[in-house]
Order: sequence, then C-alpha cells, then structure tokens
Amino acid sequence: MAFFSIIIPLYNKENYVENTVQSVLDQTFQDFEIIVVNDGSTDKSEEKLTQYKDSRIQYYSKKNEGVSTARNYGIEKAIANFITFLDADDYWHPMFLETIFHNISKLPDQKVFSAAIEFETSKKTIPAKYSISKTNEEFEIVNYFKASLKETALCSSCAVIHKSVFATIGNFDTKIKSGEDTDLWIRIGLVYPIVFSWKILARYVYDAESLSKKNGLKNKMDLSKFEEVEKTNPDLKYFLDLNRFSLAIKSKLAGEKQLFYKYYNPIDLKNLGWKKRILLHLPPFALRFLISFKTFLANLGIGSSVFK
Repeated sequence: MAFFSIIIPLYNKENYVENTVQSVLDQTFQDFEIIVVNDGSTDKSEEKLTQYKDSRIQYYSKKNEGVSTARNYGIEKAIANFITFLDADDYWHPMFLETIFHNISKLPDQKVFSAAIEFETSKKTIPAKYSISKTNEEFEIVNYFKASLKETALCSSCAVIHKSVFATIGNFDTKIKSGEDTDLWIRIGLVYPIVFSWKILARYVYDAESLSKKNGLKNKMDLSKFEEVEKTNPDLKYFLDLNRFSLAIKSKLAGEKQLFYKYYNPIDLKNLGWKKRILLHLPPFALRFLISFKTFLANLGIGSSVFK
C-alpha cells in the first residue's frame, strides 16, 4: 500500500498539468499513488495527462461538478493513510514528500502536516510570510488560527492529512464554490494542531484564468456557520475577523453594499489595527489606488496583500 495518496483535481490546465505531475514524479520519496480527477475539462488537459504511463497514476474522468466534488472523489479512491492535494497548476519541490514523511516518522501521533510555500507571479517568485514564531529549525506544532494571521498554514497544495481526520470532521463542503478549502482548514483547526515545516516545499503558480479567481463574492463561504463556536474560541474569532475584513473590502470594491455590511457587522473592531479600521471607511477609488500600490510592492517582494 502506498504511503501517500496524492489527489490532483484537474479542470482546463493544459498549460500546467505536465509540470505539476512531473514535480510529483521527481520526488525523492517515491512511495505514493497519484489520483487525477478530471472534472470535465474541455481543453487538452486529458491528452497531456494520459501520455504518462506510470502505473502509480490513476486517472478518473467525470462531469464538471466543482473542485470540492473532485477532491472528495479522490479521497474516496485513496488507499493510503496519508492524503495530500496538489492543484493542477501548482508545483512541489523534490523534497516535499520526503520532508513530510520524516516529520510523520518523528511525530507519529500527529494527524495534520504542512510546509511553507512560495508564490510565482508574472514578475518574480515570493516566499510566503507567516505569523508563526520560529523555535525549531525543522518544524513547529501550531494552532492553525494563530499560525494563519498572515498566510494560511494549510493550503490546497501543501496540506497532508491522515485519512481518519476526514472521518472526524468531514470532507470538502460541495455547497461552497469559493473558499471551500478555508472552510475545511477551519474545521481541522478546531480539532487538530498542525505540524508546520519551515522548508519552502511547494509553489503556488498564478493562473489568471483560474476559476478560483473568478468566483464572485456571493459564492464565498458563509463565515456565520462558525458564529457560535467563535464566542468561546478567541483565536478563531480573531482569524475570522481578519477574513471578514478582507471580504468586506472586496465587497466595497465590487459595489456590493449589502455584502459589505454582512461581513463588517460581526467584526470586533478591537481585533483590527488602526490601519485596517481606516481602510474599512475609505471610498472605493482610494482603496483601488492603495491596492495597486501594494500589488506593485508585493511584485517586488516588499510587503504583502493589503487585505491581511
């Protein structure tokens, strides 16, 4: 039985999927299976994928139902105890699986593992910045919410999860069309600590055509589902308020006044710094200018998103 089951949801990634699959085949740790779920691609993704003859690659094709359904389909097919995901336009560095395997071996009682990532933009590649205090050269065992105040400590191309976790907290919510991964990370974070490796082992590749960048605000996850538990979990409350801030700003930019107040009203403003509180009251034209400036700085590797 394979040690890792790697699930790659595939939808119209003909320009990326070869590089993604090759990054798995080039891993220094080779005990894995690859489960590719073609979610109704209409381009040449299937042609690019089926050229591989490696017996560890399992290929499934289904009608388009969204990335959550595709990932859940892969979870059902997985035979390994540890399941990991890799988006079909992202990339793993060669030591990803070996490093995670090493951490699992050292911490056999832990169920959720992750690693640092970097972002590839049209300008340059930028390492992610985390709100995690470094006390160990190899890894930290962290609270997801405290660790994700800048960049999320879990992502869809760096999380490795024991199969039993899904039995406890459930799979991806297929009703959510955007933010379905964050919804899962929150549910994981309420139950499990995260073993986070400091090594940069995965790369998020920016694809302007990605559906995840086109889904409207009205399809975002409903943060209100966590309102009861956040009353007794200050770390979750702080994390959610930062996400509400981000969504409120995006709603204002989109001219969605009702959505703006949906996200703004539950925020405890004491959880936001004075700069964020000012941003919430700026007119859209001023926000657009600041975002353009911050994006320019981010492309130079200076600073990060204006939303966090």
